[in-house]
Amino acid sequence: MDDIELRAVQDDDVETFFVHQQDPSAAAMAAMTPRDHAAFLAHWTRIRADPANVLRTVLAGGAVAGNVVSWEQSGQRLVGYWIGREHWGRGIATAALGRLLEVLPDRPVHAYVAVANAGSIRVLRKCGFHQAGPPVTADDGIAELLFTLG
Repeated sequence: MDDIELRAVQDDDVETFFVHQQDPSAAAMAAMTPRDHAAFLAHWTRIRADPANVLRTVLAGGAVAGNVVSWEQSGQRLVGYWIGREHWGRGIATAALGRLLEVLPDRPVHAYVAVANAGSIRVLRKCGFHQAGPPVTADDGIAELLFTLG
């Protein structure tokens, strides 16, 4: 998709990300509890301050469509993404994750996804990830799958 771009996260983008994660349908699909505004801003302040994190705003046709991120956790390089519901079904998440993967030199790369999140599972598979084992139940009680890109 030619109209999909990634750029560094700007302060105003974080407010759009907050609105996206407040969407009940999106939160249910991701099996995540939305944070309140203060907690959300604190989270983004913390992750933006860590130089090991790779954080990008996803632009679709010049509009902020979401974010794609990568971080290290427990010795693994992980990726994640969140696209606003108004942008779903257009291949934006797949294009954005593919572009992020082009700038990440580390392999393997991993992603955890809720078992019920069929859309995100499709995105990961389209980007070359494969399921790395059976579902596991996370500390929060959510059944998740681990996907890996070698």
